[in-house]
Amino acid sequence: MNTTEKLTIDAIRILSAEAIQKAKSGHPGLPLGTAPIGYELYANQMVYNPKNPDFFNRDRFVLSAGHGSMLVYSLLHLFGFGLTKEDLMSFRQFGSLTPGHPEYHHTKGVDTSTGPLGQGIANAVGMAMAEAYLSAKFNKEGFPIVDHYTYALCGDGCMMEGIEAEAASLAGTLGLGKLIVFYDDNDITIEGDTDIAFRENVGKRHEAQGWQVINVADANDLEAIRKAIKKAKKETNKPSLIILKSIIGYGSPMAGNHKCHGAPLGEENIAKMKADMNWTCDPFEVPEEVKEVAKKAISKGKRAENKWKRLVKEYKAQFPAEYAEFDKWLSGKTEDLVNVDSLWQWEKADATRNTSGIMINRLAQIVPNLIGGSADLAPSNMSYMKERGDFSVENRTGANLHFGIREHAMAAICNGMTLHGGLKVYCATFFVFCDYMKNAMRMSALMNIPVTYVLTHDSIGVGEDGPTHEPVEQLISLRSIPNMKVFRPADGNETTAAWISAVTGQGPTALVLTRQNLPQYGEMSAKNALKGGYVISDCEGEPDVLLMASGSEVELILKAQEELKTRGIEARCVSMPCMEIFEAQDEEYKESVIPSYTRARVAVEAGSAYSWYKYVGLDGEMVTMDTFGASAPAKVLFEHYGFTVDNVVEKAFMAIENNLCLEDACFGCECEEDCDNCPCEDDCDTCACADEHAAEACGCCDCNCEDCE
Repeated sequence: MNTTEKLTIDAIRILSAEAIQKAKSGHPGLPLGTAPIGYELYANQMVYNPKNPDFFNRDRFVLSAGHGSMLVYSLLHLFGFGLTKEDLMSFRQFGSLTPGHPEYHHTKGVDTSTGPLGQGIANAVGMAMAEAYLSAKFNKEGFPIVDHYTYALCGDGCMMEGIEAEAASLAGTLGLGKLIVFYDDNDITIEGDTDIAFRENVGKRHEAQGWQVINVADANDLEAIRKAIKKAKKETNKPSLIILKSIIGYGSPMAGNHKCHGAPLGEENIAKMKADMNWTCDPFEVPEEVKEVAKKAISKGKRAENKWKRLVKEYKAQFPAEYAEFDKWLSGKTEDLVNVDSLWQWEKADATRNTSGIMINRLAQIVPNLIGGSADLAPSNMSYMKERGDFSVENRTGANLHFGIREHAMAAICNGMTLHGGLKVYCATFFVFCDYMKNAMRMSALMNIPVTYVLTHDSIGVGEDGPTHEPVEQLISLRSIPNMKVFRPADGNETTAAWISAVTGQGPTALVLTRQNLPQYGEMSAKNALKGGYVISDCEGEPDVLLMASGSEVELILKAQEELKTRGIEARCVSMPCMEIFEAQDEEYKESVIPSYTRARVAVEAGSAYSWYKYVGLDGEMVTMDTFGASAPAKVLFEHYGFTVDNVVEKAFMAIENNLCLEDACFGCECEEDCDNCPCEDDCDTCACADEHAAEACGCCDCNCEDCE
């Protein structure tokens, strides 16, 4: 290790400790222990351009142990990405570019948001899969236009998480040779020594999963780290795990102590560390020799990107058609799918999981970079693309992904593939199993990236499989996630709208689909579903009651509308396939669909009621699920839990009666002048004398209004 290398590594440690101390919050243990690894990657190994962090053919770096974020911020500062010392001094402060955990699209140079342990590893697996797929698709002999590595740094905590085992197993199965993971093996977690809960041989496990495992006895040995990376790059058929024995909090008086994992070192300990390192710079300053590192990195990065651009230019000249497709894939743009008539053609009654499967295959003909798969449920999720092949060690060009029964890793891997760029990614499983991958779905939403989640078997319609497989609370769970669009389509056209929104829009989309057949509504639904909610069937004049539903229950409210009409009640039916998109419409449109003057409302959905309170108001009624389901044929369950025309009609009358509040309010009332509940006086604000419903409104008192019948 030469002088400049030592100074730069010391600078990473000092800057990290100073920022955490100033914030009085953070995790200094990892940055101090892994500073040499970070230095070696950014100084000598990784290909990147600090002045264009989005340079496509760059190497990716994932800090899976996201709590050690100051390692990344120190590196981005020292290697020219534009983070200033003021940014470091604002660590963990509101609005700063240095939040507590790395955040994608917030800080330049951060390739993915991390923090929930283990997910970063799965993101890295997804990035490596994307690189492998795109390189197989576009590279030509002598023209490796897609050619880069994915590096990840994780700790003991990541290795304990189940998602890491899931992702590592798949990575080994797929032989992802350009994935290199560093394991910061310091034997410490928040509670103390890892022996209390973690004694497995991580290296042997990964060897069994198909990884090359390389051991580095001392994480401060730069030469050993270089040799390990060189060996990892030589192995092209397996991912590599480099296990580095490190000391948490290295260089400080707290070295090896679990107390430095998640708390500032303290001013005295930082002063002692600086003295031991002969560090004389002012706080947040570094020696001139270290500042030169950034200049070299910027120059090196520009050369790397320019070299790639020249290669792509030559590629374009020799392979114009392939280049045009490559450029389009990287742009993220798609055709104007809304006006593709073939996407909106549906005839026979069918389950929305089937219409979704048909849509996937229709889109595969129009959106060639569509890629995705299922957690071992493709035949049930209807998520398989015909004639697109299966992605594997033997076939890198296959667009169908087989994740195995690994829901959590599947979702996080899809995040990584999407973050890599160039692909439209989806994954599929049963709706009830979204609980297994909820945190990864949340990360999709946090990063606002367009991963599509195909979630079938959406309700008690699952039937005989029983309550373990019948989602009840999952709809409200997903709807509560910011940036997540949740579609529960009622027919083929609404499924089309859901897929178009997913493929062309921002942020993640969950498609919640039935196993049982549903009618096709044709022009009644058409493209209206693109607005999230719409009037699927209106009434004559102003409605007496609004009937609202999503998915399979739209059929139920349409039948209830017919029955209500025979009883003299005018009902408007509103289909609400996606509340999030409906809420994004302007107030005029929302009022036209759900008018505020109609307070008699009924919401019908085979799931928890909580999503609907905003729409039914104080006087509305609901037909929803307040318990878990049961094991029985679907028809029996729907009848048992009240999803019948008779029950919806009854609820409609109850909602209407709830709104005859003025009459009800005066039962047993002597109508004294000061009665707050009774509209006895002509100027009473609650009396709608001029309204067509005045007779109902004033039925409890003698009103002298001329317009009152």
